[in-house]
Amino acid sequence: MIEFNSQNNFSLDLVDQTENWIKAAALKESYGIEMLGYVFCSDEYLLEINEQFLKHDTYTDIVTFDYTEGKLLNGEIYISTDRVAENADKFGVEFNTELRRVMIHGLLHMCGYGDKSEDEIRLMRNKEDYYLNLWNTADPS
Repeated sequence: MIEFNSQNNFSLDLVDQTENWIKAAALKESYGIEMLGYVFCSDEYLLEINEQFLKHDTYTDIVTFDYTEGKLLNGEIYISTDRVAENADKFGVEFNTELRRVMIHGLLHMCGYGDKSEDEIRLMRNKEDYYLNLWNTADPS
């Protein structure tokens, strides 16, 4: 099951298509989904989470809580829509494109991908680009 919730006024467009896209990405990574919750929130809300749980006193676009055991994804992904909007402007992309990149980034973390080393970052970006390209296909599976 995938849930989309908001702690601010954000409302996700194309919910069914987004859910199918996320499920297809998980399947391509050889994972099923037990419970995956996306929570869209403000910068301040995510900063509190980042400070409280990760002891990081910085703004971020995403915090992922991964409770996955085996090959069934289980967790929560918090996304700052404020930060997504700022990054979309910074990188010259549409808000929804940046939002999807961040959403799939969290999923990829839950599938075991990291982003600390240069090699990990390169692989993560390649995977993000791959799944963003699937967004526009009629059948992303």
